[in-house]
Amino acid sequence: MRICIRTRKEGPAWPCFACPRQRLRRSPRADTAFCCARRKCPITRSGANCARSAGRFWPSDDLTRSGFRRRLRRYAEDIAEDRAYPFLVIREDDGALVGGVTLANVRRGIVQAGTLGYWIGQPHAGKGYMTAALRVLLPTLFGELNLHRIEAACIPTNQSSIRVLEKCGFAREGLARRYLCINGVWQDHCLYGLLDEDFRG
Repeated sequence: MRICIRTRKEGPAWPCFACPRQRLRRSPRADTAFCCARRKCPITRSGANCARSAGRFWPSDDLTRSGFRRRLRRYAEDIAEDRAYPFLVIREDDGALVGGVTLANVRRGIVQAGTLGYWIGQPHAGKGYMTAALRVLLPTLFGELNLHRIEAACIPTNQSSIRVLEKCGFAREGLARRYLCINGVWQDHCLYGLLDEDFRG
């Protein structure tokens, strides 16, 4: 499996990180990425399964070519401004798009932290893809992006997401009441955090 950076980071190119079954690389051009996703990932043809698995609904045109281009332009702006860093999770053996990871709400200065969000398509859930993806990505977030702390949140009943975070070393730090509006309902979320020193042991 490989993780692809969706858009190119301004300035020096990011290095490529590798482990036995995974690698980190820059994504192809927007048109290539769009065609690859539409052709090789059944869930992108409707978007419904991906969106619902993430607890949200995407705009009706989000998976059209123009919608995809708008998304990539927004991602490029976020990266250039050091606000957020979105990634695609690609299965290496057939090039299928199985999910995505975003480091958002990047704060610098005395904080040096960001918020991690992720989604996985329903046909690919429970197969270890997201756990493997985060394990490859975390060294880059702490190293290349020089973060001190990474935060994440998930609904208390989402045991799959909780297992992913805990397998990757995140510690539960509390409960935020009515934290996010999911499918029109304000829901409590478990709060998790991972520190650079904890990750590096």
